[in-house]
Amino acid sequence: MDLTKFTALHHTGRWHRVHRLLALIAMADPQEIPQLTTELIAMSREYLRQETIEPAKKLGKAAGMGIGGAMAISLGAFFVVLALYSALKMWLPVGEWWVVLARFIAALSAAGAAGLVAWRMQSADN
Repeated sequence: MDLTKFTALHHTGRWHRVHRLLALIAMADPQEIPQLTTELIAMSREYLRQETIEPAKKLGKAAGMGIGGAMAISLGAFFVVLALYSALKMWLPVGEWWVVLARFIAALSAAGAAGLVAWRMQSADN
């Protein structure tokens, strides 16, 4: 049995323990089987924790920071559009249709900014 194919175990530094364990299993006495099984289960749990749970925790932290940043940018963009709407209401003459025009210009500028961001995100993939 060629065990050198399992390079992931070799890179983790646990290759010698696995090789020793497999050599013992090949020549194990019936009294040693429960102990070897316990060692195999413990080593499997440690490997599972090391290769799946720890990277998932790091990924969760990065995703949390990304979501928090996206929320902060969205809130900032909302306040910029609100400030634009308020400024247009002050600069345009008084009247019901002028308020409608201010809302339309603010909404149009927000849609334009969102379209620009989406366009730049798509062109970065190419």
